Amino acid sequence: MNTLRLVLPEPEPVSDLMAPAITYEPIGRMLLDRGKIAATDLEHALKIQGHIDAPLGEIMVSEGLLLKRDLLGALAAQCHAPDADLDLEPPLPKMASCLPAEVCLRHGVVPWKRDGLRILVATSSPADFAALCQTMRRRGLSLFPVIVDELQIQSHISRLYGRELAEKAAVRVPEVESCRNWATRGKHRLFCALAVGLMIMALTLWSPLWTFTIAVLWAVLTLVMTTTMKAFAFAAQLLHRKPARKDYCTLASAKFRLPRVSVLVPLLKEKEIAGQLIRRLSRLTYPKSLLNVVLVLEEGDKTTHETIARTQLPDWMSVIEVPGAGDLTTKPRALNYALDFCRGSIIGVWDAEDWPEADQIERVVSRFNEAPENVVCLQGILDYYNSRTNWLSRCFTIEYATWWRVILPGIAKLGLIIPLGGTTLFFRRDALEKLGGWDAHNVTEDADLGVRLARHGFVTELLPTVTREEATSRAWPWVRQRSRWLKGFMITYFVHMRHPVRLIQDVGFKRFMGLQTIFLASFSQFAAAPLLWSFWLTLTGVPHPVETTLGTPVIWGLMGLFIFSEALSLAMGIYAVSGRVHRHLIPFVPSMMIYFTLGALASYKALWEMVSAPFYWDKTQHGVSHPAETD
Repeated sequence: MNTLRLVLPEPEPVSDLMAPAITYEPIGRMLLDRGKIAATDLEHALKIQGHIDAPLGEIMVSEGLLLKRDLLGALAAQCHAPDADLDLEPPLPKMASCLPAEVCLRHGVVPWKRDGLRILVATSSPADFAALCQTMRRRGLSLFPVIVDELQIQSHISRLYGRELAEKAAVRVPEVESCRNWATRGKHRLFCALAVGLMIMALTLWSPLWTFTIAVLWAVLTLVMTTTMKAFAFAAQLLHRKPARKDYCTLASAKFRLPRVSVLVPLLKEKEIAGQLIRRLSRLTYPKSLLNVVLVLEEGDKTTHETIARTQLPDWMSVIEVPGAGDLTTKPRALNYALDFCRGSIIGVWDAEDWPEADQIERVVSRFNEAPENVVCLQGILDYYNSRTNWLSRCFTIEYATWWRVILPGIAKLGLIIPLGGTTLFFRRDALEKLGGWDAHNVTEDADLGVRLARHGFVTELLPTVTREEATSRAWPWVRQRSRWLKGFMITYFVHMRHPVRLIQDVGFKRFMGLQTIFLASFSQFAAAPLLWSFWLTLTGVPHPVETTLGTPVIWGLMGLFIFSEALSLAMGIYAVSGRVHRHLIPFVPSMMIYFTLGALASYKALWEMVSAPFYWDKTQHGVSHPAETD
C-alpha cells in the first residue's frame, strides 16, 4: 500500500463527493480493467452477492479472488481519495476531539489529520463515509476521505477512544439491573455476614437439635423445589416428542439475503488455544464475507498477545484489545467493549475452547429469519469432547448432558426463564444493545442476561445445534469454576430480588417461582448437601438427630423423599447419556453422588467470595485436554 505523502493531493470536497450528478465506476469493472481479477471471478462474486448482504469487494477478498491491498487501491481510485497506512503514520491523540467515539464506531471511521478546517478521515467504505458526512454536516466540518484497511481503523479507534469506551463498557447496564453497587457496600456485606454467622452460632449453642432440624428442613424444602422442577421438566421432555432438526438455509437455497454475523470470542491467558480455535472455526460453512469473528483480548494479557502474535489470522478474524479498568477484568466487560466494534446484525458468543458444528451459523440465521421479532436470543447445546479423559470429565459430561438435553429443554417447554450458558449464544443486535449488553460486574453474566431478557418481554429459544468444548478434568479447577458460577447465581438472584413485586409483575408468578428454584434452591442444595447426606445414616441403623425433634414417621418420610430425588437424578442421567455418542458414560451415572460432593466445597468458596471478592473472576484454564480434531 502506498503511504500518503506530506504534500496531500487536493481531494474533492464532501459536498461534491455526495452530489447526485457524480457517479462512480463499478468496483468490479475497475478491478477487471486493472487486471486484478478475471471475468469468471467477477461473475462468481456477483452470483454470491445476489444472496448475501456484503459489498462485492469484501466477497472477492473472502473468496480468495482478490488481495485486500488491491481492493483498497481500487476504492481509493473510485472515490478520488488517497490511501494511507495508519500504522506508519498514526493519528495524534488530539484528533480524538474531532469526532465523537460513537460516530466513529457507527460509521467505521477514525479522524487522521487536520489541516485548518479540513479533517482527513480514514475509512474503508465510501458508502459509510457518505453517511458520516450527512451526520456531521450540521457541525460545519469539512471531511475528506482517506482509504485505510478496516482493521487499522478499529485499532486506532481503540487507541484514541479506548479509555472512554472501556469506562462505558463497565456501566452499560442500568444501575437498577446491575450488581455494580456491591463494590461500594463491602463493609455492609461483611457486617451482615458476621451478624448471620454469630446468630447461627448463638442458636446452635442455645438449641443445637432444633437449629440442626431447621437447617435440615430448609435443605428439604429446597430439595422439594428442585426435585419438583426436575420431575416436571423430565416429564415435559418425555411427553413432548423431540422435533426433527429443520432444514436450514444455504447460500444457494436462501430466499432472503443472508445477514452479517459477528461472533465474540473472549480470550484470557490462553497459551495454546488460538491455533486450535482457528482450525475449528475454519470449518464453518457460512460465507466468510459475512462472518466476523472477533478475538477479544485484555490489554495486559501478555500470554495471549504472544500466542496471537505467533498465529496467522484469516481475513474474517480480527483482534480487539480491551483497555484496563482498574481491578475489573471480567468477560462481560470485554464483551461490552468489543460489541461496539462488531459489524453484524446478529451477535454471537463462543468460548476459547469451543468447537461448533460446521453449519451452526446457517441454523442460527434460518431460525432468526423465521422466528417472531420478540425471539431475540438463541441458545445452542453444549457438549464435551474430552469425556474419556478421566472420571471427573466423565461425570462433568453426564451432568451437563442432563442439563442441556433434559432439564433445560424441559424448563423451556414449561415456559420458565432460561438461564443462559456462557457460549453458543446468538442475539439480535438491536435487542442486545437495548438491554445494555452484559452486566460487566456479574461473574455469571449469561444467567443474568437470561433473566433480563425475560423481564423485558423478550423470548429465548433453544436451538438444536451442538458446540463441543472442554470439560474440566481436575478437581481444584472444577471447584474454582463452579464457585464462580454459584457466586454469580446468588448475586444475580439478589439483584433481581431487590423488588420482588416488580419481578412478579415483569415475569409472572410461575416464572418467579421458577427463578427461586433455579437460583436460590439450586445454590442451597449444594451448600446444604451434607445435611441431606446425613439421611444415609438411617439405613445403617444410626439414629438421625431430626428423629428426636420431629419423630420417626417424619424422618422416614424425609428419607423417602431423599431416595426418590436420587432415583430421579439417576434416571435422568441415564436418559441423557443413552444416545450413541454418550452411551459409554452410563456405567458412571451412579457415581454422580460422589461427584457432587465437590459442589459443597465450591458453594462455601462462593459464599466467602460473595462477601470478600464479588467481582473476582476465577479463570478456568483451557487447553488441558487435546482432542483429536477429525472431520
